[in-house]
Amino acid sequence: MTDISMPDTGFLSGASENLKHVLGRQAKPITLAAAEVLFEQGDPGDALFAITEGALEISVLSLNGRKLSLDLMGPGAIFGEIALFDPGPRTATVTALKPSHVLRLRNADVLNALRRQPELGADMIRLAGQRMRWMGRQLNEQVFLPMPTRLARKLLYLAPDTGGAPARLSLSQADLAEYVGATREAVSKTLSSWKKIGVIDATRGGLSILDRQALEALAEPDAI
Repeated sequence: MTDISMPDTGFLSGASENLKHVLGRQAKPITLAAAEVLFEQGDPGDALFAITEGALEISVLSLNGRKLSLDLMGPGAIFGEIALFDPGPRTATVTALKPSHVLRLRNADVLNALRRQPELGADMIRLAGQRMRWMGRQLNEQVFLPMPTRLARKLLYLAPDTGGAPARLSLSQADLAEYVGATREAVSKTLSSWKKIGVIDATRGGLSILDRQALEALAEPDAI
């Protein structure tokens, strides 16, 4: 069995080296074309995935059919980890935005590995607790924070820290509206006000973050 190196980020950032080694032996590589759907909301879920190359979008549909983009993930990101503990219907749709490569870890394979090394179960429980706290923080942000604060946090999350140089994001205002659960008009108005004070530069094809420190202040890191 091939031992694949698992990402040391996200859900697995707190995993022991032994656990990452065990998971790497169970991983299977998968290739996705641009616009290819890995799985859809409601599909049976029985696996965790790790991105090694490319970009994937996580989105959901509301009861009225409106699409809400929850996340844009790149190399090193981990998703679908709930299925390792409780296989069931997928709660979101995952789509490749460009040609991508992911690693798949099936629930049954991981459980078999844990039966052989039950001491690793404590590692898995700790990781699950960390993930639940992260999900709780995300819910608090969506429910309690005003839209401009959510937008600032999303931009900081999506844009790499370039050490002072402008960071470019190729996302439309409609895309950003989906990410923060707001209307395009509300996002456009907020971006226009930030452009006037020199925080960003918004164009038709996306935007650039010009003053990251100012955007961090707008994100109010201690608000919740």
